Amino acid sequence: MELRQLEYFVAVAEEGSFTKGARRVRVAQSAVSATVQKLERELGVPVFVREAAGVSLTDAGMALLPEARGLLSAERRARETVDQVRGGLRGTIRMGTLTSIGAKPASQGLMVIDLPLVLGRFHVTHPLVRFQLRTSPRGSAGHLDSIVAGELDIALVAAIERPEGVRLHQLGSIAWCFVCARRHRLADATSVSLEEIADETFIDFPRGWGNRTMTDRAFAAAGIVRNVPFEAADQDTALGLVRNGLGVSLLPRAGSEEEGISVIDIEQADLTLPVAVALPSERQPSAATAALLASILRTVGRPANNG
Repeated sequence: MELRQLEYFVAVAEEGSFTKGARRVRVAQSAVSATVQKLERELGVPVFVREAAGVSLTDAGMALLPEARGLLSAERRARETVDQVRGGLRGTIRMGTLTSIGAKPASQGLMVIDLPLVLGRFHVTHPLVRFQLRTSPRGSAGHLDSIVAGELDIALVAAIERPEGVRLHQLGSIAWCFVCARRHRLADATSVSLEEIADETFIDFPRGWGNRTMTDRAFAAAGIVRNVPFEAADQDTALGLVRNGLGVSLLPRAGSEEEGISVIDIEQADLTLPVAVALPSERQPSAATAALLASILRTVGRPANNG
């Protein structure tokens, strides 16, 4: 069994097809198919069920996948260790990012961390380190699963809970507010309660995102069932829907104080979203990943922790 065989196997498994897997590893599809077939002959069992719509893992493939990821991760760390001896940090950092955590115009403040600035400074200091930045349609929940599965080395997450297999380094928190159009009946209120907005039509983020989990739990704790017909994948889209009278939303004050919008504090509800850096707790980070973590923590003035 060769590492190349495992690399192709993992690529096809994660992408769901030989075509996409071959594109990811930048090899002809015929070569990827032949290599995986050779792996199956050596194992004595098929690792994929091949169908017209794509591929799925057999029981043997499901058992092999975490082991293959572990071997590839160990090989990558070994190469990076040797590269350090040859001169400076090297390697690739696979990082999960959040769509709504970053720099806003100076007049609106900063939401926890300016990630592009941190990465830019890191690149100047360590030009041989490469980045693969990824978002997830499942938000923080998707990133946390990818950390545990070995698909990401580090991720920015809005995490309400710490799942098993993950270590979190807290960066800060963001208070969520009630956001409505200026013509809304509550636009001039100084504060509102969850009960006062229980019957509103809500615009919220997709399920699995940290802020959606937070808001769902706050309303559930108050015994309120919300009407959420609109989902938005970013703050600007949510604000556009609010501004045009399609509903109300719960958003951070930073970036929401715009013309035609009212941002109002919420009374007696736990609507403060923690933001953290997530790493695997069962695997040691590469030297490059550890250096990036240290840079992020320095930027926000936080010490390292084992949380």
